[in-house]
Amino acid sequence: MTRRKFLGLVALPSLAGLGGSAWWSWSKDRNPYYGGPVSDHFDGVRFFNPDHRWSKSFDDMMRGVWFSKKAEWPKSRPGTLDRPPQRVEGAALRVSAVGHATHLIQAAGLNILTDPVWSERCSPVSFAGPKRVTAPGIAFDELPKIDVVLLSHNHYDHMDVDTLSRLAARDAPRVVVPLGNDAILKAHDAAIRAEAHDWGARVELAPGVSATLAPAYHWSARGVTDRRKALWCAYALDLGPAGRVYFAGDTALAKGATFRAARAEHGPFRLAILPIGAYEPRWFMRDQHMNAEEAVIALELLGVEAAIGCHWGVFQLTAEAIDAPAEQLAATLAAKRMAPERFRALKPGEVWESQPTA
Repeated sequence: MTRRKFLGLVALPSLAGLGGSAWWSWSKDRNPYYGGPVSDHFDGVRFFNPDHRWSKSFDDMMRGVWFSKKAEWPKSRPGTLDRPPQRVEGAALRVSAVGHATHLIQAAGLNILTDPVWSERCSPVSFAGPKRVTAPGIAFDELPKIDVVLLSHNHYDHMDVDTLSRLAARDAPRVVVPLGNDAILKAHDAAIRAEAHDWGARVELAPGVSATLAPAYHWSARGVTDRRKALWCAYALDLGPAGRVYFAGDTALAKGATFRAARAEHGPFRLAILPIGAYEPRWFMRDQHMNAEEAVIALELLGVEAAIGCHWGVFQLTAEAIDAPAEQLAATLAAKRMAPERFRALKPGEVWESQPTA
C-alpha cells in the first residue's frame, strides 16, 4: 500500500516538492473528494453538523482512544450463521445481523446491505488495527444477490473497500453514499457503482421504494488530513408495503434533534437500527457515539415500533467490555419497563423478522 493511499489522500495530485508545514497547509485547506457549493453543513472545505459543532484535540484523541484503559476482550468467540432466503416479498421484513454495522435488509423484493464489512480488520492495513472477534453472521458466499448498498460514512469499520470490490465483482450493486465518498470508492475500484447524495436527497431504489439521506451527529476521515472532507449520514428507508426503516449509521444523541426530525419528516417507522457500542470513555465518545441508554432515548424520540442494537461485540474500538452494551441495554429497558423484545441487541447471525402488517 502506498503512503498516499494510507493517508487517505485519494485523487490528490502529486505532492512532490511540498514538504513539512507547506504540505500540511496545502492539504488541510483543500478537499480531494468534493467541490460543491457552500451550504448550511459544508463550509467549502469541510462538512459539519450545524447544531452539534464539537472538536477534540490530538491530545484528547490519544487519551480517549489510544491510551485509555480498555477492558479485555476475548480473541474470538463462536457465532451463529444465518442462511437468508433469496428474496423477501410483499409486506414482510427481514433483517439479518452480519456484525457491527453490517445488516442484510430484505423487503419489497430487494436485498440491501448497510455498511458491509467482511474483512478481518477494520483498518487501512491488513496487518494491524482492530481485528474481528466474531465471524460474520452470513458467509459472503451465502449472500443472496445484493441490489443496493447503503454506506453511512467512510470510517474503516463502515467503509470496507475490499468488501465493496468483492460485491462489485459479484453483483454490481448500486452503492449509495453521502457526498464525497464516491471519490474514495472510485479511486480504489472504478467498478464500484458509487453514487453520492446530500442530506435530504430521496433516492429511488425500486418503484415505491426509496432511501433518504438524513443528518447524523458524527464525522469522517480516512487519514490524517481529510477529517470531515466527506459527508456522513443516517438513512430513512421507505420499503413500500413492508414499512419504513431507520438506519442510524454512527451517531451521537446530542439533544436528539435529528431523531425528532426523522420522525416528523420520514416516519412512522416500523424498525430502527441503532448503534449501542463503542462509547467509552464517555467524556470523549459522547459527541460521536451513543451508548445503549441514549439509544433507548433515540428509540423513544423516533417513536419506532421496534429496534435493533448494533455496533458492538465484533471489533474492539473503545474501552468498554465486549458485552457491556447489551447488558446496559437490558438494564435500561428494565428500568423503563419496556419489553426486551422491543429493542434487541442482535449478535452476528441473529435475525429480526416480522410478518406482514394487517
